[in-house]
Amino acid sequence: MHEPMDNVDLRSASLMDADDVAVLLSTLGYPCDREDASERIHAIIANDRQALVLARLDGMVSGLIALDFMYYLPLGTTTCRITAMVVTPEAQGRGLGRQLLREAERRARVGGAARLEITSGSQRSDAHAFYRACGYSDGTLRFVKHLGC
Repeated sequence: MHEPMDNVDLRSASLMDADDVAVLLSTLGYPCDREDASERIHAIIANDRQALVLARLDGMVSGLIALDFMYYLPLGTTTCRITAMVVTPEAQGRGLGRQLLREAERRARVGGAARLEITSGSQRSDAHAFYRACGYSDGTLRFVKHLGC
């Protein structure tokens, strides 16, 4: 496993980061403009059960990870779900993704979560291999119904 890099800065996102967040979400396959990103960042900042962490590599915003803490009835405890994770193509393979996951694990523990989970689209086979290499196991099958809201 890669060691933490000295040239990486991890910090909570602010409204000033809307341009960078829009680019990163678009890179992940979720088109987003500055205004949309600003609204999303505001929603996360206003909710103490969520976090959005930006990663700068060599001074450039190169990744993000979003967390959602929720009570999980079957286990009677808190679960932390990674709702978004992206590393720019230029930064991939340099250990940044692992560092983002370590930060998510740290924040999940501090937040009292008993486990950390991530959902990844079935087409993202490279991401699946990465998560397995980082110690994540295959979980349950997820079904989604879009409600058109």
